[in-house]
Amino acid sequence: MGDEYIESHYFCSQCQVYTVEVYHDRFLGEEEISVRGPVSKPDGDAMVELIKQCEEPWNKKCRCKAHQSYFNGQLD
Repeated sequence: MGDEYIESHYFCSQCQVYTVEVYHDRFLGEEEISVRGPVSKPDGDAMVELIKQCEEPWNKKCRCKAHQSYFNGQLD
């Protein structure tokens, strides 16, 4: 129905962990924000590096290898 998810990865240099903020923009209904973490530096670094492999990480229609891997092949 046009829902979008925006994930932001924040690294704390003092704690050496990531926090991931997930913004769910609902097509029908109110938006929602959730937070996950802490995410270890190696796991967070791997996710950020994977995201960097795509020239347009914000493009929800992209079907590159990075998007496929990030979403475990679960793209609509």
